[in-house]
Amino acid sequence: MSYFYQAVLLLLRGLVISAVLGLESGYSNDMLNRASDAAIVATTDPCLTVMPPCMGDADRFSLEALRVIHKQLDDDNDGGIEVNESVEFIREDMKQQQTNKHSNLHREDQHITVEELWKGWKASEVHNWTTEDTVQWLKESVELPQYERNFRDFRINGNTLPRLAANEPSFMSGQLKILDQRHKQKLNLKALDAVLFGPPLRPQHNWMKDFVLMVSIVIGIGGCWFAYIQNKSSKVHMGQMMKDLESLQSAEQSLMDLQGRLEKAQEENRTVAVEKQNLEQKMRDEISGAKKESYRLRELRQGAECELSRLKYAEEELVQVRMALKRAEKEMQTEWSVPEALQMWLQLTHEVEVQYYNIKKHSAELQLTVAKEEAEKIKKEEEFCVWNTSRRPQFITG
Repeated sequence: MSYFYQAVLLLLRGLVISAVLGLESGYSNDMLNRASDAAIVATTDPCLTVMPPCMGDADRFSLEALRVIHKQLDDDNDGGIEVNESVEFIREDMKQQQTNKHSNLHREDQHITVEELWKGWKASEVHNWTTEDTVQWLKESVELPQYERNFRDFRINGNTLPRLAANEPSFMSGQLKILDQRHKQKLNLKALDAVLFGPPLRPQHNWMKDFVLMVSIVIGIGGCWFAYIQNKSSKVHMGQMMKDLESLQSAEQSLMDLQGRLEKAQEENRTVAVEKQNLEQKMRDEISGAKKESYRLRELRQGAECELSRLKYAEEELVQVRMALKRAEKEMQTEWSVPEALQMWLQLTHEVEVQYYNIKKHSAELQLTVAKEEAEKIKKEEEFCVWNTSRRPQFITG
């Protein structure tokens, strides 16, 4: 039995050794296969052939976009971008005349490879832009603020700009929803400019434009203030003129009333004159009758035989004359006539009122003419003020 156990142990030991040797050979073969696969992947994955290496999918997409851009600039396909190729690309593809821009890309390197372009991009300021910086660039430099929401939703930052510069259709149209071809072209050119030549230069502050703007604002405010003062003054003049016109109308009405009273007095005077003539004629007739009666009585008196009868006739004659005089006096008292002195005063008052009316009328006409001229000036100044205000935003944007 001992021999049997020893034989079994030897057999088991041999099986274990063979199994161990088989595992070691399999493990070594697996390691060799993995190493070969890693070498193959290293030769096919571009992210592993550049320095600094890609840190994620965003870097991978950026590197692929930079390869596309490098191919666009490398006209002779020699693997490098020369200065003349950069200048030609700036003039023809980017439609710019600033040929000195190529110095920002080349610096001291006259032959830029993909890896050098990648190194320059990783070290550039634009690569480190945040989403806020990219949105600000979109609004100020590209002038397409309507896509701000899309940029924020997809968190577009500086590392994403190479994909815009490469004009990836799936990225531009599919994700960012930019369908207008003009907007695509504008965004593509601005992204190329930022990726290749750095951030856009901010224009120098134009102090002269600010000075001219301030002067125009001061002139506009001064014009408006002057128009306000003139308008206020014209309102005062118009109020004074209206008062003068009212007083003139009142004087004119008073004159018309006075003329009416004068005409009425003249009519009454004419009526009194006619009645006076009739009364004088009647008095003359009565006096003539009284004279005739007196003459008759005097003849009777002269023909009387005695003194008593002559006295009686004389008394009767005197009574007749007194009665005629009393009747004439009563008739004179019953009638009324305007004295000549009153007529003269009425005529003089009428002439004075006419002269006063003419003077007030002439003064009112002069004030009305001056008010019209001032109103016309104010209207022109207000039109100039409105025109200057409407022109000011155009000057600022210009």
